[in-house]
Amino acid sequence: MTKKSTALKVILFISIAGLIFSGYLSYTELFTSSSAFCSSQTCSQKIASIPVCVYGFVMYLIIFIISILGLKSKK
Repeated sequence: MTKKSTALKVILFISIAGLIFSGYLSYTELFTSSSAFCSSQTCSQKIASIPVCVYGFVMYLIIFIISILGLKSKK
């Protein structure tokens, strides 16, 4: 196992944890009436009317896909 492979596996596991956490937050923000960590809706942060946690989910998804592609490459 090379250093590149080990680093990509660590990045993959971190991105999976990020996908789970941001996915949970995105789900509760978009599909439930109450926020996950706030008692009021005033702490919900939005950029361009999209909750910030959705941007985090997309970022972790991109990192996940890139790390999978890096692990599958033969070079």
